[in-house]
Amino acid sequence: MLLSVLLQAAAGAGIGKLGAAIGAGIAVLGAGFGIGKIGGSAMEAMARQPEISGDLRMNMIIAAALVEGVALIAIVVCLLTLFL
Repeated sequence: MLLSVLLQAAAGAGIGKLGAAIGAGIAVLGAGFGIGKIGGSAMEAMARQPEISGDLRMNMIIAAALVEGVALIAIVVCLLTLFL
């Protein structure tokens, strides 16, 4: 009886670690695609209206930093799930 409970707990921990690893990977991929989309859209906007490039560049950097911050928080949560 005790052995079966321990085996079920060990199997559940493996699935939890797999889920944490997949979650960290998805967070990194999502951030990469998001920052790529921000940069691509900003370049298109600068090509259409070159006079707003300074303001647009500043807004692009702020948006990219926010996306990167959210991705970092997601990775930290996944790593905490993985190791705790």
